[in-house]
Amino acid sequence: MASTETTVPKDGNDLAGLEAGLDALETVQSSRTPFRTTFVQKIVPPVTAILLVLLVWQALITFDVVDDPSKLPSPSDVWGEVENAWLQGDLIGYIWTSVSRGLLGFLMALAIGTPLGLVVARVKFVRAAIGPILSGLQSLPSVAWVPPAVIWLGLNNQMMYAVILLGAVPSIANGLVSGVDQVPPLFLRAGRTMGATGLKGTWHIVMPAALPGYLAGLKQGWAFSWRSLMAAEIIASSPDLGVGLGQLLENGRNTSSMSMVFLAILLILIVGIAIDLLIFSPLERRTLRSRGLLVKS
Repeated sequence: MASTETTVPKDGNDLAGLEAGLDALETVQSSRTPFRTTFVQKIVPPVTAILLVLLVWQALITFDVVDDPSKLPSPSDVWGEVENAWLQGDLIGYIWTSVSRGLLGFLMALAIGTPLGLVVARVKFVRAAIGPILSGLQSLPSVAWVPPAVIWLGLNNQMMYAVILLGAVPSIANGLVSGVDQVPPLFLRAGRTMGATGLKGTWHIVMPAALPGYLAGLKQGWAFSWRSLMAAEIIASSPDLGVGLGQLLENGRNTSSMSMVFLAILLILIVGIAIDLLIFSPLERRTLRSRGLLVKS
């Protein structure tokens, strides 16, 4: 009897300690990170890296490391190109022409790649038939689609979207297939037990469980969309298409203006980073946090 009486309070103390620990964990997770900590950890490192790149770049110009100065413009020359494009009202137009095409093409690839990935992942015959083809298309350089797309569709926006679709759809579909393959079978059995079968099971069980892999596929799909679009804009030029960032890069090459070339490269890089930081990184953090894989600081 004495041993039984000592066991009960011990279990109660353990339960109280566990609850206190969980409460403390929730308190830590919900606390707001001070701005100083955020500034030091997330703002200072990239700003420092950018400053170092600019210093090295300027040093190459100052100390005449490059034999031909025309091949490497100074940071001030590139900034002057930015000012000229802004004053002429062309800078936003360059960016919007490419970004609008890229986002619309990516949304179309999303609408096609998602159901295609689900069918490939869930139907064995379809996976055996076109699964290897999707993997091969994903490894094919997107620039290879530009010549046939021009021949088939001509120099127009439809050609641009076709190149984007051919570059992005395989990545999105394969990402979803990979995510579905990683869904634990226990989830599927539990869903069937609760009556979640067919489209209902796909929507409530398969898609949420496959979300991390799906998001990775979407992120890669956007990268392929953006690169495919730049390749199409560089190779296929027409007054009807307007001047996007790829065409700006090609114009700089044709006029031997390295400052314009560097301006186009920087804008392409900035847009790619901005899309990742504003869209995909928040979605990825939210997904990981909802699964307890990322502690909210």
